[in-house]
Amino acid sequence: MLADLFNNYWQEFLLIASAHILAVASPGPDFAIVMRQSLIFGRKAAIVTSIGIGLAILIHVFIAVIGVGALVKNTPWLFTAIKVAGALYLGYIGMQAVRSKKTTHSNHDSPQAVQTMPLATAFRQGFLTNALNPKAMVFFFSLFSTLISTTTPLKVQVMYGVWMALATGAWFVGLSFLLSQQKVRAFFGNFGHWIDRILGSFLIVLALVLLFSKIN
Repeated sequence: MLADLFNNYWQEFLLIASAHILAVASPGPDFAIVMRQSLIFGRKAAIVTSIGIGLAILIHVFIAVIGVGALVKNTPWLFTAIKVAGALYLGYIGMQAVRSKKTTHSNHDSPQAVQTMPLATAFRQGFLTNALNPKAMVFFFSLFSTLISTTTPLKVQVMYGVWMALATGAWFVGLSFLLSQQKVRAFFGNFGHWIDRILGSFLIVLALVLLFSKIN
């Protein structure tokens, strides 16, 4: 399979990989949730969240490959239901963050002490944030329907999807390491609750945009 990919489809792969990297690097719900986890809950929670985001990519790839994306896009009520579910979930996380309160530490505590989050919760937040994002669904369906030839074998398309899931997870894991560095945490220091509120507000705005925008 790898031989087929690199020998016969490398140009198609590079085109898809470039479009995907640009999309992943763009600020959005995934970026916001990983940033929040890194600064508020620490590196481990952020990494697990990133893994959840990466695995959720496979859901979109599966939908795109089997063509359900066309059904969703052309069935208004189903697409609207997914959009509303995604917006409500982002809004829920955002409201939790906005209600964040300043934590008090003793003199022996580190100024960069983090709050705790169960890893299962971190994974679920990452996975659902991406899986319930209809813009991500449309993006992957458009990617597979416009940039991938109809003659490209299914196994090669699956390989594209696996690579995009790994690349997405790796990108956000790297972001997790960067944002959880001691110097970065020290910079934000005692303002963690304000950062949480700002990121929460950003998630709420994203939820409202998602809820009221028309997705072509």
